[in-house]
Amino acid sequence: MLKQILSKLPRKTSKTDSDESSRGDSSCRSDSPRAGKSSKSHGGNDGAKTNAAKKNSSAAVFPTSTVSLIEPLVPFKDVAGSEKMNLFVSKLSLCCVAFDFTDPGKNIVEKDVKRRTLIELVDFVSSFGSARFSEPAILAMCRMCAINLFRVFPPNYRANNRGGGGAENDDDEPSFDPAWPHLQLVYELLLKFITSSCLDAKAAKKYFDHSFISKLLELFDSEDPRERDCLKTIMHRVYGKFMVHRPYIRKSFNNVFHRFVFETEKHNGIAELLEIFGSVVSGFALPLKEEHKIFLWRILIPLHKPRSMGAYFQQLSYCVTQFIEKEPKLASIVIRGLLKYWPITHSQKEVMFLGELEEILETINMVEFQKVMVPLFWRIGCCISSLHFQVSERALYLWNNDHIVNLIAHNRQVILPIIIPALERNSQSHWNPAVLNLTHNVRKMFIEMDENLFLSCRSQFKEEEAMLNTESEKRKEAWRQLEHAASLKLTAGNTAVLVSPVL
Repeated sequence: MLKQILSKLPRKTSKTDSDESSRGDSSCRSDSPRAGKSSKSHGGNDGAKTNAAKKNSSAAVFPTSTVSLIEPLVPFKDVAGSEKMNLFVSKLSLCCVAFDFTDPGKNIVEKDVKRRTLIELVDFVSSFGSARFSEPAILAMCRMCAINLFRVFPPNYRANNRGGGGAENDDDEPSFDPAWPHLQLVYELLLKFITSSCLDAKAAKKYFDHSFISKLLELFDSEDPRERDCLKTIMHRVYGKFMVHRPYIRKSFNNVFHRFVFETEKHNGIAELLEIFGSVVSGFALPLKEEHKIFLWRILIPLHKPRSMGAYFQQLSYCVTQFIEKEPKLASIVIRGLLKYWPITHSQKEVMFLGELEEILETINMVEFQKVMVPLFWRIGCCISSLHFQVSERALYLWNNDHIVNLIAHNRQVILPIIIPALERNSQSHWNPAVLNLTHNVRKMFIEMDENLFLSCRSQFKEEEAMLNTESEKRKEAWRQLEHAASLKLTAGNTAVLVSPVL
């Protein structure tokens, strides 16, 4: 039965090959003595024909490039149960053929045969439940996926992309792979295979090895969002299936993120990788290992640095909050990291940082809050005084959160002297009516919280402002005197003269 199946594999359709197939020669080896004799019987130009026959014959079972003809294999329903695994391997080998999808009119019949074979394989794996997948089947699956999926993306995939959707390229359309109709089926087949209860993780781990995982991770840089979504699901299943590979997968994520932050700032799949890692963090056991805390400090927090953070901000924020929920004492560490990478000149990022700060402050305890409240509210005060109304408005919205107001109330002796100068400057000179209204509400809240402290801080602010104004006037007067003295002094030769400004 196996010989009959293999005899239907794609072969060069010459008379010689037909005769060979009828005699049951299914080995398809290029060094077969019988093939050699058959080639010699043709006479002239036999050398070139022999080489071509050998090349086609060896590519039939393990094809590595485009071929001109594919014949469908027999359906699974037409073979005995004991032969189905062998047929499965043969069909996987048939799908190792690669086609050029840039030309829609090329190899139409062969592409359709491959597509139908992939669909048949997906259905077979979905319904297969009688036994374990054999090691040859696992090897054939890994090889077929490697040939079809693992590829180098064209330069234009990365040349015009900054960090997977930077602000300067938000309107650009992603590039879609023309081979997606086949790639999608290969991804679906791989996902069904990995999640199948018939796949023994102990037997499969040596085939789904570090090299295979690394190649999958490289595909996350695809510009096609459909491909990245498939990869996200598959990588998550690989992490769940092969426990022995989990440390390597986390280390590989670490390397991708580190290279993105500190070297290239170019990668299309950061959001998807963070989404996977977010689910990984939620499964960490307590207490957290030192390895995980180092990842938070050295990788997740620096991921706030790239300008294109908006493309993956939600996933990043989720990962960070997962860490804090697991171990609340990490909140002060995260806040210090955010202050370190605070975007001074990027208003939209400042708004995002303030949103993330609010999420952290909603869960922080009093001890951790007191560790960082001075530098934290100094930065919030700067945001309140920002001329960009969205930044100032978002900072003032923090007082709409009852938990944050409660934290401030318990530490008002420290926080009010830091915040009130910003509020007073806003009330005197800010240009935006909405910001002025919010400022007035926060000031009223402080008065109700502790009127005596508010008035004391306000009085101190006015004294400091008066002192600063006095010093400023003294500096101006000193410069006026210097300019006047310089204008009265006679000049000779090349002596430098201080010229009075034109008013």
